[in-house]
Amino acid sequence: MSAFYLEMVAINPKREEIRSEPVRVMVDSRSELSWMPADALKSAGITPRRKRSFRMADGRVTERDVGYCILEAQGFSTNDEVVFAEPGDMRVMVDAIAHRLLSTVTIVAGIAA
Repeated sequence: MSAFYLEMVAINPKREEIRSEPVRVMVDSRSELSWMPADALKSAGITPRRKRSFRMADGRVTERDVGYCILEAQGFSTNDEVVFAEPGDMRVMVDAIAHRLLSTVTIVAGIAA
């Protein structure tokens, strides 16, 4: 597993001049979908296309809106399916030194290379 932080921008795929402000996200190489704050996606004019259920790291099952956008970070961009993350969405990280799990309130985002 590889995880790190970066600044990411959500771009409207229909009107690429409409984009969110940069958002600090965690990139997790094992993540299947990108998660961005719902307000950042909405500010870029990204609209939900459907709902999807997710099992969170703490075992809860939750339902979130999912849509499509262009994600841009560090000079790279990709089309991606994104989850409209809500405040309080959690991710559990492994503390390899202390051998324990840590809860974080960071948004998870996976970028395809």
